[in-house]
Amino acid sequence: MDTKHDDPILNPLMTRIQRGDQTACTDLYDLYAPGVYRLAYSVLLHRQDAEDVVQEVFVYVFRNLKLYDPNRGQFRTWLYTITISRCRNARRRKMLPTVALSDLLLLGLEPHGPESENPETASLREDANRVLGQALKTLSSRLREAVALRYGQGLTYREMGEILNIPPKTAESRIRLAHEALRSAMQPNDIALLEEFLG
Repeated sequence: MDTKHDDPILNPLMTRIQRGDQTACTDLYDLYAPGVYRLAYSVLLHRQDAEDVVQEVFVYVFRNLKLYDPNRGQFRTWLYTITISRCRNARRRKMLPTVALSDLLLLGLEPHGPESENPETASLREDANRVLGQALKTLSSRLREAVALRYGQGLTYREMGEILNIPPKTAESRIRLAHEALRSAMQPNDIALLEEFLG
């Protein structure tokens, strides 16, 4: 396994893992697991399934780390490709229940504001999360994956394309379609609420 990486944090970790340092595996997990969980939850909309996916992803990663080639792309891209694949498997295994999306970090909406937030702002945040959550549930799995990667992970269209195995223009198109679908799924007053909150 080539240990030359663009990421200055990843390079020493990979070197330590290659030498059999178990604490390096823990460090790698701690570094990337939160992002993998956010992505999985954004796609699956179910906490337990997202947690299961995180475990599956890292079991696969640690067993197959030698397959990662930094010359073919960033580690994060490889990791998120595996995550999307495991999410698709999870969806195929069972019908996922409908759940609240209050923990989702999308479109600049934090699930919980600061403790000093006044009751009016807190209520507005709760309403905005509810509106956005209901609209997100109407998206197809492909569009929800695109939204999760773009807004939940902040990826470029090129990075999204690498993970989803589609051209960057297709990734861009899916985001455009997602915007249109979200707008059509919301009432005008819901759109106004989101615009007011994000304004």
